[in-house]
Amino acid sequence: MQSIISRNGCETPEPVKAEVKGSVPSWLQGTLLRNGPGLFSVGNSEYNHWFDGLSLIHSFTFSNGEVTYRSKFLKSDTYKRNIKADKIVVSEFGTMIYPDPCKNIFSRAFTHLQNVIPDFTDNNLINIIRYGQDYYASSEVNYINQIDPNTLETIGRINYRNHIALNLATAHPHYDEEGNTYNMGTAIIGFGQPKYMIFKVPADASDKNHKKPALRKVQQICSIPFRSSLFPSYFHSFGMTENYIVFVEQSFKLDIVKLATAYFRGVNWGGCLKFDQDDITYFHIINRKTGKEISTRFHADALVVFHHINAYEDDGHVVFDLISYKDSNLYNMFYLENIKKETSNFIQSHKSFSPPSCQRFVIPLNINKESPRGSNLVTLAGTTAQAILQEDGSIYCQPDTLFIGLELPGINYKFNTKKYRYFYGSRLEWSPHPNKIAKFDIVERKHVEWVQKNCYPSEPVFVASPGAVEEDDGVILSSVVSSDPSISPFMLVLDAKTFEEIARASIPTTVHMDLHGLFIPAADSS
Repeated sequence: MQSIISRNGCETPEPVKAEVKGSVPSWLQGTLLRNGPGLFSVGNSEYNHWFDGLSLIHSFTFSNGEVTYRSKFLKSDTYKRNIKADKIVVSEFGTMIYPDPCKNIFSRAFTHLQNVIPDFTDNNLINIIRYGQDYYASSEVNYINQIDPNTLETIGRINYRNHIALNLATAHPHYDEEGNTYNMGTAIIGFGQPKYMIFKVPADASDKNHKKPALRKVQQICSIPFRSSLFPSYFHSFGMTENYIVFVEQSFKLDIVKLATAYFRGVNWGGCLKFDQDDITYFHIINRKTGKEISTRFHADALVVFHHINAYEDDGHVVFDLISYKDSNLYNMFYLENIKKETSNFIQSHKSFSPPSCQRFVIPLNINKESPRGSNLVTLAGTTAQAILQEDGSIYCQPDTLFIGLELPGINYKFNTKKYRYFYGSRLEWSPHPNKIAKFDIVERKHVEWVQKNCYPSEPVFVASPGAVEEDDGVILSSVVSSDPSISPFMLVLDAKTFEEIARASIPTTVHMDLHGLFIPAADSS
């Protein structure tokens, strides 16, 4: 298994037709774009971490019951510089490339401290996001690369900083029903007071010829000051309800001084993240229309969170579901030296791995100041989540654990910001690499799984049937790779209601394991 994760992928630049067994629904028309690391060595140099690999973009196009596949490396500046040099010359999350000391990096860095932090790699390997009608490969830095969703060609690089004062931004935005995009970022150095920022890009921000970036119409919704100016919270995603943004300021933090001096200290950027288990977690609830934050202080025990599942409002409460960990060891597991271990050794050395826990937090919006201290203010039925009023008027939140051992969550996105019942995800048990996908029923607190021996499915993506009313009326799509050479990679199509396989499209070329992606209905990609 480890070899298929860490070996170099390759491009399939021209579309190839998959061999379909079963029946792909004729209504399924569109393209599933996927992104993830695909190249782990250049020349004789190798990356240290799986999240460092150069981005490989995949597309699976569904048309009239047929499936075609193609893939291309993202032609980022980082990719081009590395390939030209025939070695890794640009630093990544877990691989620091030290500059030539003859160039007097010391004097340059200390003269222009603000330039040390922002100039990250543009190897955007995490997700595909949409601003207006433009599609971008994204990671968590100030650069995104625009791609053509049909040909997968790289159109060009955009710098957030030319449009909004950010050093970092998430690769997990939200989209509302009008097609507006909401996202969050961090302003660290060079932009006045350090802060987290929430912004919106309107649905109509693209020009007809796609010559001008949609980000030129970006609108800042609000900013939130860091609680500790030198240790901002790391965040990978956030929650959104119909009226609010939910931002979890966690105790997994970025050490700014360490980041700014990483070159001199001989540490990589990953080493600048630190989990403070003695700290607390803050929940910020911000009105997404006015930009005003609810003044009550909501807090919880220390946790690490990467992915939110969904959030919604219910009878005077904000309910938000996320996947949390008790520590930050997940990142360490993805160092390639760990991934390359034999399965038994891997399990042995990661017995202390904190499993992902799907948790529900519930925050009361209408707080009676006269309520007795120590009382639970959650009045919703069907959850054990608590919000306990403290002596100082703050609210201490305790979660309801829904399910243990699921990551890369997805929902029927038409239920994003709304009360919902089902989520889907990759099952993580003994390894950070999933070998099952699951559907979880929040009401029944039950789950069903799809599994096949030696097969490793990607993050499940839900696509609703046309005119669907029921939340799970649709299909689940997942790209599957196998460590068994007799099993070709395939696109799996499950009935989302029963979780039974209705089709698989075997792809006559290599496909690499990926991270996240986006389904673009046929009408949107033309």
